[in-house]
Amino acid sequence: MAKTATATKTIRQRLVYRLGISEWFASTQDLFNRIVSFYFDVIQAHLGVLEMSNQRALTALERLTHATKRYPNPPVPLSEVATHIPAMFRRAAINTALGSARSFHSNLASWRREKQKAETKGRRFSKRPPVPPRNWNRSVSFYAGMWKQRSNGRITLKLWDGQTWRWVRFRLSGRELPTLWEAGSPQVMRRGKSWWLHTPVEKQIPRPNKVETQIKRNPDVRLCAVDLNINDALAVCTILEADGTVVATRFIRGGRELHGRRKSLLGRVARNRGKTGVIAKDEQDNGDLWAKIRHLDENTAPRVSRRIVEFAQQHGATVIVFEHLGRFRPKRGQYSRRANEKRAYWLRGRIFHYARYKAWEEGIVTCRVSPWGTSRECANCGSPVARYDEGNPATEYQPGAPLVKCLNPKCGRRGNADRNASRNIGQRLLARHLEFVYPIHQEKPLARPPGRSSKEEGVSLPQDAENGIGLQSDWNSLPEPERHGERDGHGTARIEVDGAASTRSGLKSSASIPRPLRPQQSGGHAAITLSDAYPGVPEEAAAL
Repeated sequence: MAKTATATKTIRQRLVYRLGISEWFASTQDLFNRIVSFYFDVIQAHLGVLEMSNQRALTALERLTHATKRYPNPPVPLSEVATHIPAMFRRAAINTALGSARSFHSNLASWRREKQKAETKGRRFSKRPPVPPRNWNRSVSFYAGMWKQRSNGRITLKLWDGQTWRWVRFRLSGRELPTLWEAGSPQVMRRGKSWWLHTPVEKQIPRPNKVETQIKRNPDVRLCAVDLNINDALAVCTILEADGTVVATRFIRGGRELHGRRKSLLGRVARNRGKTGVIAKDEQDNGDLWAKIRHLDENTAPRVSRRIVEFAQQHGATVIVFEHLGRFRPKRGQYSRRANEKRAYWLRGRIFHYARYKAWEEGIVTCRVSPWGTSRECANCGSPVARYDEGNPATEYQPGAPLVKCLNPKCGRRGNADRNASRNIGQRLLARHLEFVYPIHQEKPLARPPGRSSKEEGVSLPQDAENGIGLQSDWNSLPEPERHGERDGHGTARIEVDGAASTRSGLKSSASIPRPLRPQQSGGHAAITLSDAYPGVPEEAAAL
């Protein structure tokens, strides 16, 4: 029997209600958080509960707090905090408190281990310990019994109006629950001035093999290596085969526009703060501007992650690999610049989070590798590279520059810096599980049997070229030209064929040859169809 796994996602729907109902949502959430806080304190006083399973812990906490015929006098009665609490509402609060308590004590144990390890080695340890939640603002989970009659875009919820419990009928605005998916307990969450219903759904899918198993046992495996950036290309995706051959590359752009809009909004926040001087405690300043900033990232991350997964599916990739990006410290400077860089790095984490669950739903596994040196090494030979701007000499490494050149004279590879990094990311995963050899050191088969000359239909070669006079013997030994290209829109891609802009002695530049007649050179890459050479067609393959 084939093994299965569970794919999970959340369906968000806006609740449509009449005036006054919003206060009932707020009253219900306030009551819920008071009960959660009560049970968290009970767990802190009885830490043995955390060693039990969730079901046994739930039973133990109810015996400690809830009066029944069998246990009429609980040690810590819940009635001192609230009365007439529905059983499913109480159990939802208990599970929320259990989750918070387990998370807090797990982080506390990790902090203690780190401190002990540092003290053992005689190092200074300055990391602050985790603290229990000071303010509770958890969203209400509606277990079965707290909702009913969900069908045709409507649902009935049980709410607390401050005095009694009421059943209220709502209309739902948004996408319907998908078929073949099993719905879980919904949550009511506040987003701005409106309330939304978030419903987790799940289904069973065939369990994909682990990354190591796929790479070692499947010679036809394909990887999608993703380099996430804070420049115009938010993500650069490269499809690699098991031997490191590049199949296609896609640049998902739009970062320049996104960062510009975010920086402009942050500048307005800074100017407004300069006018007021003091920010009131526990009050959100510039609420509308912060909402716009938040919505920018919330809108971008799902779209970019979806395009990454779709690109991997299109080329048959079963593994998506990212960099394992750690902590980031923005550069010193203006507030708008520092805050913009910080949020740009946060956006990369969101993109990874969304791509991971979307890929899992499609049977694609995601993993991460160390980012150390992925931008400083040549993907063709592993040597150091110079990173530079267009028009400047390629002599040193300039962080953030768009172009790279290999400093190895035997390689001399040139190309896009982000694409070079994405190739290194994929090759690093291959090297983790295989004896990976850089492309420059791989033995490549001859393109044609010995003794046969090249005869490309529609392109005539000079006699000197056929005799090898004035030409290098190996086309791939030529360093590729710099590629600058035009700006691409959101999610668009650009295709570049190896050698498309190269010139040789006795050969015209291929830019002057009509597109249907240009010879296609593989250079170890996948062949490109004739239709891909025409403008207006989405193009995903780009050679470094």
